[in-house]
Amino acid sequence: MFRLAAASLAGTAIEFYDFFVYGTAAALVLGPLFFPTFSPLAGTLAAFGTFAVGFVARPLGSVVFGHIGDRYGRRPVLVGSLLLTGASTVAVGCVPTYGTIGVAAPVLLLLLRFLQGFGLGGEWGGAVLLTAEHAPAERRGLWSSFPQVGPAVGFLLANGVTLALAASLSEAQFAQWGWRVPFWAAGVLAVAGLWLRSSLPESPRFLELRDHARVPLVEVVRDHGRLVLLTAGALAVGYAIFYAVTTWSLAYGTERLGVSRVDMLVCIMGAVLVKGSLTPVAAMLGDRYGRRPLCLAGCAAAAVWMFPMVALLATGEPLLMFVGFLGALLAFVTMFAVIAAYLPELYEPRVRCTGAAVGYNLGGVLGGALTPIAATALAEQGGRVPWGVGAYLTGIALFSLGCFALLPETRPVRAVAAAPVMD
Repeated sequence: MFRLAAASLAGTAIEFYDFFVYGTAAALVLGPLFFPTFSPLAGTLAAFGTFAVGFVARPLGSVVFGHIGDRYGRRPVLVGSLLLTGASTVAVGCVPTYGTIGVAAPVLLLLLRFLQGFGLGGEWGGAVLLTAEHAPAERRGLWSSFPQVGPAVGFLLANGVTLALAASLSEAQFAQWGWRVPFWAAGVLAVAGLWLRSSLPESPRFLELRDHARVPLVEVVRDHGRLVLLTAGALAVGYAIFYAVTTWSLAYGTERLGVSRVDMLVCIMGAVLVKGSLTPVAAMLGDRYGRRPLCLAGCAAAAVWMFPMVALLATGEPLLMFVGFLGALLAFVTMFAVIAAYLPELYEPRVRCTGAAVGYNLGGVLGGALTPIAATALAEQGGRVPWGVGAYLTGIALFSLGCFALLPETRPVRAVAAAPVMD
């Protein structure tokens, strides 16, 4: 289990590295490089628009890769999604800017971002199911949380590289070529990820199935449509919080508050590091007390903390900003640490890869795609403290709280240590 969980974590970290490095670049440099005819605000909004395309592509990727996972196994999903995401990320680092090829530059950027999101849409379902379906029932939450640590590791890798470059290069050097380096590094990481995943065993639960769904998406829509919509709405707040902290606040702090890139990245990375470290702890609580109670508690905490978070951000003081970000991400991890066990348990095995992945990635469209754009526009309308952003995030938290309240508990009532597959 440890080898399997570690390989899933590493692969997920690599794919989320690819996804996050784009978000950081969008917040820092893509606006003036690819949309130079826009005003600074419009350029940032346009860059966040290309960022949002990745989220729109993720449900489509989850449909295609989910079909493969439910029909042919979880392992092919892991390899295919990693290849697609890695190749498209390297290609982003090679796209000429608007000054070189004109309007073709943002068009290429948009296409490659779509392919990034398409690949990532398949990654989560494959990695989570391969781990969850091997795990013993009484520790399924814990082992399934390892892939959930991957996004934190990927974020820290992406921003660590960006931070090192921002600290060591001049503004001109960073804008000319420095921002491309993290994208090129994705190629090396993709090769390492493929090597790690080459020897992973197929899910025992999948191998036990004798009657595979012919068209998994049709069965999911027909038999589990309400469940997909509820899970998407429930997960929206987690995406909204994470990308408000890691993407929108980075642009807001550097552009509106005049905080240095290095200080902003250090504050955000510190909060993400704590969040990633506590993910297995929260998952163990989910094994003991249930998935749904932790999700409800996380949503409630998020609703309470969003206004304090934006107030602390507006101070521009690194320590206070770190406290604001940390409180938000602690609410986030309370929910998302158990999601990797919760979502697969909600769906029957024959359509589990499609159902869980589609619900998860639709939540990304609702919460992740729109948040940087909406928050940037709302912050522009207010004073130094972006209260409108706090209200927006609080509203999403309350909406997700209602969705979680309508979902059932799934933690096995009687944990059977000898059972190596999902109930």
